[in-house]
Amino acid sequence: MHDSVWFEINKKPAVVIASSEFIDAAQRQADALGLPELRRVFVAHPIQDATDDQMRAKADAIVNEVIAALKN
Repeated sequence: MHDSVWFEINKKPAVVIASSEFIDAAQRQADALGLPELRRVFVAHPIQDATDDQMRAKADAIVNEVIAALKN
């Protein structure tokens, strides 16, 4: 989150990508960092035990959402 805020402050588009387990925490952190509108995209939880193929599928599932967020 801190890195994405830094990029945004420096006029470089950024999107936070995190596990869906952290939706609420991400909003609280974005609020605390002074950028509540920080773009975020969440992948299905869990990711810790995911195989490489499962992680690729999770990434494939959100790639269009990440691109759309960067365009906003």
